[in-house]
Amino acid sequence: MVADDFPLDDTPTYELFQRGETVGIFQYESAGMQKYMKELKPTVFADLIAMNALYRPGPLEYIPSFIRRKHGEEPIAYDLDDMQEYLEETYGITVYQEQVMLLSQKLANFTKGEADMLRKAMGKKIFALLEKLKPKFIDGGKANGHAEETLLKVWKDWEAFAAYAFNKSHSTCYAWVAYQTAYLKAHYPAEYMASVLSNNMNDIKQVTFFMEECRRMGVPVLGPDVNESGYKFTVNAKGEIRFGLGAIKGVGGGAVENIVAERKTGGPFVDIFDFAKRVNLRAVNKRCFENLAKAGGFDCFSGIHRAQYFFKQHEKDSSFLEKAVRFGLQSQNEAGSAQQSIFGEGGEADVPKPLVPNCEPWSSVYELNQEKEMVGIYISGHPLDDFKLEMDSFCNFDMARYNQGLDDYKNKELSMAGVVAEAAERTSKRGEQFGIIRIEDYTDGATFFLFGETYLKFRSFLVEGAFLYLKGKVEFSKYRQECRFNIASIELLPSLREKMVKGVTIQLPITGIDKSTIESLERIIKSNPGECSLKCILTDPSDRANNVEMSSKSMKISLSNDFIQTVKYLPDVQMKFNGA
Repeated sequence: MVADDFPLDDTPTYELFQRGETVGIFQYESAGMQKYMKELKPTVFADLIAMNALYRPGPLEYIPSFIRRKHGEEPIAYDLDDMQEYLEETYGITVYQEQVMLLSQKLANFTKGEADMLRKAMGKKIFALLEKLKPKFIDGGKANGHAEETLLKVWKDWEAFAAYAFNKSHSTCYAWVAYQTAYLKAHYPAEYMASVLSNNMNDIKQVTFFMEECRRMGVPVLGPDVNESGYKFTVNAKGEIRFGLGAIKGVGGGAVENIVAERKTGGPFVDIFDFAKRVNLRAVNKRCFENLAKAGGFDCFSGIHRAQYFFKQHEKDSSFLEKAVRFGLQSQNEAGSAQQSIFGEGGEADVPKPLVPNCEPWSSVYELNQEKEMVGIYISGHPLDDFKLEMDSFCNFDMARYNQGLDDYKNKELSMAGVVAEAAERTSKRGEQFGIIRIEDYTDGATFFLFGETYLKFRSFLVEGAFLYLKGKVEFSKYRQECRFNIASIELLPSLREKMVKGVTIQLPITGIDKSTIESLERIIKSNPGECSLKCILTDPSDRANNVEMSSKSMKISLSNDFIQTVKYLPDVQMKFNGA
């Protein structure tokens, strides 16, 4: 697209700004800017230009007034009627250096040169020059019939404005780039986010951040696939974002280039044997094969799961993947020999395919950990996905905030949960044992040290892959002169739901609930019998006295993830966990 392809009156683009969905939008993606966008609800390009200029130290204080004036909640006032011409687009608030330049010419007969001098004095905060220009402004304004008292007020406002003056031309350029990126996000969400992800491919934290935005947008981000992926993030025919092969550890540009070129020439790879026969095995070596398999690059080949690629019949045996690579090499050698033969005998048909072994699939946690080792993040899921209820209901803190420091949480009781990524036991120089445990959640990972009695009490939890729930208190350490989190208890996360949740209450509004919702609710309750008490309440939003409670000793369910997810997404239905 070229600049002319972006109409400045595009409704979906302004609606995106109005919803504050500006993650990945140049200059507008901070949490503060998202908040103000939702309050301002911009409808014209001038609103975006002004907000870009206002959202910086100093003019920030004018934003609430700017928003109120736009929505008619505060009167738009001008110190002088002659100022309306240049301040109308910003609702009576001076925002740009250019406005001051134009007003100085109109109100006080400044020449263009003098107006530019005023701009420089403001832009470079040359207060001595401002003081020199002040008498000329007052005298010129009085000559045009304006009251001295009003002129002094205007000048005083401009002096304050000088501390943060921003020129409109810069703000317009920034806003134009932002508008174009927002337009692309509004109309081509998958393609735009694929581009954003590709530009941040080497920063795994940013990739994780933008993948979360894709989930919020409802745009699937799928793992790498030798039959669909390019080097960077791409969009497939279904509008899904596909991870790039270049993101996989040990799979270089040469290997990816060869895989993609062969796929374009000979069509999609049929199976692992077809892949091994067709790629250049000098560029796509055994390590590439292994890392592709761990990252899910071969998941497109039906009938083989990831564990089978690495299965060995016995310790000294080769893995199935190693045998597949040898098969590919032998097939290529046979094909080369056949081409050199005058009769063309022999060929790949003479090379037998290795048998695909039978073995148990990897556990989901192990598979995800292998995936993360190859790519740096979990793609196809997260080990904590089965514990969303526990994370949402029982935790008041997360690892990202923990890593930002605890000074603001002195004497606060914190609860966190996550999966153990690393665990180790060490011995200090004084011969005392202690434990080190790194726990990761959806936001980040944090390392905890267990000393003395805490170590002895909780050393059994130092197991990689364990799902843990931590509670403790932030206390000031005089020895280290900082706030530290002292662990009071550690529990296994899988046992927490049964222990903490005593019952479930489901609220259904009398109005708005249709037959389909009732049938779905009945079906999920019947298919999840258990020991957790269940209470249903029919609510009347207009009169709480009309609420009808339905409970029975026989209404007991199993609080499975299937039950939670189904009820959670039923329209207008609210769910509360009693005792949580």
